Amino acid sequence: MNQDLNYKHLYYFWVTAKEGGMSHAAARLGMAVQTVSAQVRLLEQSLGAALFKPAGRGLALTDAGHAALQVAEQIFQLGEQLHTVVHDVTSHATVRLAVGISDGLSKLAVRELLSPVMAEPHLRLLCHEGEFDDLLADLALHRLDVVLSDRPAPANPNLKLYSHALGASNLGWYAPKAMYEQALAGFPGSLAEVPVLLPTAHASVRLRLDQWFEQHGVVPHIVGEFEDSALLATFGSSGMGVFPASDLMREKLSQGYGMQWLAPCEGVQEHFFAIGTARKVQHPLVQRLLTQPAQT
Repeated sequence: MNQDLNYKHLYYFWVTAKEGGMSHAAARLGMAVQTVSAQVRLLEQSLGAALFKPAGRGLALTDAGHAALQVAEQIFQLGEQLHTVVHDVTSHATVRLAVGISDGLSKLAVRELLSPVMAEPHLRLLCHEGEFDDLLADLALHRLDVVLSDRPAPANPNLKLYSHALGASNLGWYAPKAMYEQALAGFPGSLAEVPVLLPTAHASVRLRLDQWFEQHGVVPHIVGEFEDSALLATFGSSGMGVFPASDLMREKLSQGYGMQWLAPCEGVQEHFFAIGTARKVQHPLVQRLLTQPAQT
């Protein structure tokens, strides 16, 4: 931040630009025209550019003035919201929990993983989805309270992060009804014939799936790869193909997506971790996540 910027000077400029001239701005501010003019000149000196130019009997914004006005608009519109935001926070006894959701984690499982805290009566849940490394950086900067992921945090002496295992869930194969009989016949060899949907390499379980195919001597007929498990399930339920998913989601996939459980993906599990910044967790809701994990 530029420490030379005086926000009072910026405010006088903003009012002048909004009111269309020094005299109107002075009337709104209850100040002398000379005082407003002097404050605006100080801002121009600080920025090293003229913000107004003569236009007939009045003033018009220069190119620099237009650019400055755009920034000032954002600053003071946010400022006008400050009272409301603070009032909303202080008038309700909310408990804030900022959660990072790794892009490799099954989104269908996130609601179940967070189930131990969802009954909190004044919960304010903030969920941020992103790439694993970016979320860990935000966690280290205390922008997040916890990160949910399908893998533990890598060892890094510069980032003191602690991974807490939340459990694991077996994977199974699911098929749309129209494809069920064909996929069931000769399974798992049938996966070389029927269309298959898989998670991308962003998900740690993808490597285990590839190894599973290799162990069974199957070259799958892959027609789609998805980073988002909910999107994968949506395309699967539309009839695009057979796909693997956590047994944790068996009921949801059956009732919500109309999928049929086909067979177990033996030996393949999806793992769940909560990553924090301290060995001894202080946030009460994160503590609850670790001591009352979801039934996986």
